[in-house]
Amino acid sequence: MKLLIINGPNLNLLGLREPGLYGRETYDSLCARIAEHAEARGAECEFYQSNHEGDLVDAIQGALGDADGIVINPGAYTHTSIALLDAVNAVKIPTVEVHISDVNAREDFRKISYIRAGCVASVIGHGTNGYLEAVDLLLDRLEA
Repeated sequence: MKLLIINGPNLNLLGLREPGLYGRETYDSLCARIAEHAEARGAECEFYQSNHEGDLVDAIQGALGDADGIVINPGAYTHTSIALLDAVNAVKIPTVEVHISDVNAREDFRKISYIRAGCVASVIGHGTNGYLEAVDLLLDRLEA
C-alpha cells in the first residue's frame, strides 16, 4: 500500500507557528513519525507540502495510479478551495481530511470544509496524532 500525505499552507512551519494551537512537533519530525507508523502496518508514504493551491491540486492528480490513499491537511484551503474538492472527486482515491486543531471550536469560517464532501473520513482536533489515526482509517478501509 502506498499513501500520499499532503499538507497545505503553513504546515511546514509546525513547531514554530502558534505552538499553543498546533504543538511543538516539527514538520520533519511529524513526517518521520507518520512514515514509521505506516511502515509498521506494511505501507509506505510519500509526503508533499505546498503553500500554493494549484500545487496541491497537481499533487492530488499526480497520485492517480500511484497512491492507494491520500491523507490531506489542506490548511486554510479547507475553507476556500472547491478546486481541491474537485481534484479529490476526480481521482476517486480514498482520502481522509486531517486537522491538528479542532476547527469546529475556532472561528466560524473554519467550520466550513469544502474538501470534506470528497473524503471518506475526517480526523479533527487530535493534534498531530490525528495523522496516525487517518493512516489507520485508510489502511483499514483499503485492507477490508
